[in-house]
Amino acid sequence: MSRQSTVEMKIEKFDLIYHNRLVNMVVNCILKHGKKSLAYQIFYQSLKKIQQKTEKNPLIVLRQAIHKLTPKLIVKSRCVSGSTYQVPIEIKNKEGKIIAIRWLLESSRKCSGRNMHFKLSYEIMDAAREKGNAIRKKEEIHKMAESNKAFAHYH
Repeated sequence: MSRQSTVEMKIEKFDLIYHNRLVNMVVNCILKHGKKSLAYQIFYQSLKKIQQKTEKNPLIVLRQAIHKLTPKLIVKSRCVSGSTYQVPIEIKNKEGKIIAIRWLLESSRKCSGRNMHFKLSYEIMDAAREKGNAIRKKEEIHKMAESNKAFAHYH
């Protein structure tokens, strides 16, 4: 008779078409009001649009975009003796991916124009080419972390 371990293994879920964890992470961030099928529909249409425009594998383009958007440092506010400092903090790879996906979706939602899958596909392609609002956000955060390097000891 075997005993179960006290810590259960966390099972990572994959999407149905591409069987990829990154796709599932993006879809879960797109998700609003519990409408997962709509989130999958938006995401798959945007990948189809990327396929048509670039004639490359859309998963490779998505992976490039997320890789180029992933920050190495972020800044967090710390209150030390009544003064608030922006303290630069190194982050792990998975947390960086989540932040990159969030920035990608924020910038695609801010764009005016057509439907979400159209805006998301263009934002992904821009990020893969190191252009666009999401890349600008990453550079802004890195500049802020660089300028506040003196406060790193407050971490």
